[in-house]
Amino acid sequence: MNPLYLAIGLFALTYILLLALPKYRCWVALASAVIFVAIGILPLENVLGAIDFNVLMMIAGTMGLVSLFIESGMPALMADLLLDRTKNVRATIIALSLFAGIVSAFVDNVATVLMIAPVALSIAKKFDISPVAMIIAISVSSNLQGAATLVGDTTSILLGGYANMDFLDFFWFKGKPGMFWVVEIGAALTVFVLLWLFRKDKQPTEAKEHTVVTDYLPSVLLGGTVVLLILVSFFPNRPKDTNGYICMAMFLIGLIASIVKKRNANALFKPLKEIDYETLLLLAGLFVVIGGITEAGVIREIAKLFQRLGGGNLFLVYTIIVWASVAFSAFIDNIPYVATMLPVVQQISMGMGVEPYLLYFGLLTGATLGGNLTPIGASANITSIGLLRKEGYEVKGKDFMRIGVPFSLTAVISGYVLVWVLWH
Repeated sequence: MNPLYLAIGLFALTYILLLALPKYRCWVALASAVIFVAIGILPLENVLGAIDFNVLMMIAGTMGLVSLFIESGMPALMADLLLDRTKNVRATIIALSLFAGIVSAFVDNVATVLMIAPVALSIAKKFDISPVAMIIAISVSSNLQGAATLVGDTTSILLGGYANMDFLDFFWFKGKPGMFWVVEIGAALTVFVLLWLFRKDKQPTEAKEHTVVTDYLPSVLLGGTVVLLILVSFFPNRPKDTNGYICMAMFLIGLIASIVKKRNANALFKPLKEIDYETLLLLAGLFVVIGGITEAGVIREIAKLFQRLGGGNLFLVYTIIVWASVAFSAFIDNIPYVATMLPVVQQISMGMGVEPYLLYFGLLTGATLGGNLTPIGASANITSIGLLRKEGYEVKGKDFMRIGVPFSLTAVISGYVLVWVLWH
């Protein structure tokens, strides 16, 4: 059988199973990776080269450090101080959403939701109101801001690793404003959406007591991680996995300090348990699968299809990539989608003889922001729905989309226009 068609069939089956078996996504990806290698589509000696260990280390280190950050009580204290400065429930919801967005620009989206949602739940109980809309607002804001920096979301980390971009490149890249400014302008516009959606929630609020921070070191280490990522970006010939080593080293420092301070085995195991190993395994498997379909020529054929659909017109190709990404990310997790599409976008750019950055940023805009359209479009949304279910609140699709759709469309349209104006 033609390796091209065999690879396409296996890849299609992998995606179908990823959708049909969401609880077993990592095992589906790993099984698919094994098959790609076993039948010879991807040679065994190319497997390690296909896996981006820099990305995996960045995600693992950040997740571990965030677990120590949450345990220290600092996020809760920051939320309490925020509550002191708001006058009513509507202002509190918007402030918490913006706060979640700011945190999410530097911390994984799921971790951000886990960090801030408990605060929203306690506020809702205190004022005897439903927490559903509040937590949905936190979730969609987290997803939006995750695209603002290199470390804000797995999709950003994937793009940074693939395009060899550094932390500062998300702020200013090749003499032009980077994704940070595109996202922040979109975030500013979504405030008006939230003001309208929560216009009736005007009950007065105040924080009666403040959370006590038990350890300031995780906050220092998290800030230090960001600073180091910025500093190493000034060294052009650094090792490829430098960012990953930084994230892992800062987590290990925090872990050792926690063990020494507590003298308790739980100080070792608890942060390690908070790392999302399934996501790491999922990505490792997907890297191998993508290496396989690239080896078989599938990426090249998909790129040709996009070029044919766009008729060689850069604006049309850009438009298709952005809005196709919005549509796909509304129903499938954007991590495997972005991981698959990055090499496709590179091939399209090469075929059209243009630099890939316009299409890279269009892909990130559509895939990351489009995930807010539905409750299953992003891991943070699934996490927030799960938290609400534990509290006895069943969230219907229409309840989520009442907030997610206007929020997403505002951010995506803004990003779509800005990326084109800045980068075409």
